[in-house]
Amino acid sequence: MRPELNPFTPGSGLRPPALEGRGKQIDDFDLLVARSKRRQYDRGMMLSGLRGVGKTVLLNRLAEHAESQGWMVAQMEARATDVGVTVSRRRLIGELRRGVQRYSRRHDLQKKLQPVLEFVERLHLTLAAGPGGVTVTAGRGAQSAMPTMDWEYEFETLVEDIGAILAKHGSALGVFIDELQDIDDATLESLLAVQHTASQRGWPFFLVGAGLPNLPSRLAECRSYAERQFAFSTIGALAPADASDALTVPIREVGGDLSGEAREILLHAADGYPYFLQEYGKAVWAVAETVPFSSEDAHQAVDMGNIELDAGFYPSRWDRTNASEQAYLRGLADTGHDSPRSSDVAARIGKTGSSASPIRDSLIKKGLIWAPEYGRIAFTVPGMAAFIHRQPL
Repeated sequence: MRPELNPFTPGSGLRPPALEGRGKQIDDFDLLVARSKRRQYDRGMMLSGLRGVGKTVLLNRLAEHAESQGWMVAQMEARATDVGVTVSRRRLIGELRRGVQRYSRRHDLQKKLQPVLEFVERLHLTLAAGPGGVTVTAGRGAQSAMPTMDWEYEFETLVEDIGAILAKHGSALGVFIDELQDIDDATLESLLAVQHTASQRGWPFFLVGAGLPNLPSRLAECRSYAERQFAFSTIGALAPADASDALTVPIREVGGDLSGEAREILLHAADGYPYFLQEYGKAVWAVAETVPFSSEDAHQAVDMGNIELDAGFYPSRWDRTNASEQAYLRGLADTGHDSPRSSDVAARIGKTGSSASPIRDSLIKKGLIWAPEYGRIAFTVPGMAAFIHRQPL
């Protein structure tokens, strides 16, 4: 088949040709946006799930819709490599600055939002200057030195000021954060506190996040009321019909097709995970020479797709671990269970539960495993156990 017509582009956050199986989340968010225009403010949203299920794509889709409907939008990805609260906050304020600038130009509100933009600049410069502070003109016109800063108060004031302007225009401020579980505790606590205040006082501010399956518990640990602040949605593997459409519809739209047997082979290999569907879809288009694509094409595509996964999707995580962490992951894989007891994993690597705890905690922090319930552990990456079994001892 012609390579330039291949509809599949697997990659982190790249939009698939057919966004299937996420209609409920999209509809729920569309309703939230529609109600915000009437100054009826619902809860923000939190999306959680394993790697490769399309959380980033969905989060980007929601942010784009919000902006198209007149919201002021700021987007960022939290990073586990960010050291200290200042880095996260500088990046967040930087994205807010860009959001204010885009919104003011799009809606011709440069004069009205200028004081807000000056306020954002003050926060950004103060964070950049560090403990020593910097002297600037604040958004409310006062010349002052800022040797210290109450971040939560300043951020809350900023949200209040922005909200007062946006509410008059039936708009809202949306802060969309991917990999939210990786943001530092202090900044996360502040974000949740400001969201709580905004909800109580009727400010049009919404925190929308995406992260690994441990995100809901992470939020609850930071603020006990977090479980009531958001509409939580677990993003998992696609239902069979949705997975079939995600694979076959893009192929048919550019002149290809799958035999029934070929389709079933690819769907079975992908097991409903959107990223795997992308890899196998890209591969079957590359190997097929005639339409409909045959079962032989499908088997070859699965082999090619697995080579690609083993070259990038899995090693990018495996290679970030040290020898003791790899031993723990191998022990987890060797149990043969999706969520074995952590004590069983520890026993397989010759350790007690307490002596293995630092290794387990390090792997959780790196986002490779999570605790689906107390005393149990599981991979955050589908197919990771099989990948580990393919690695030499």
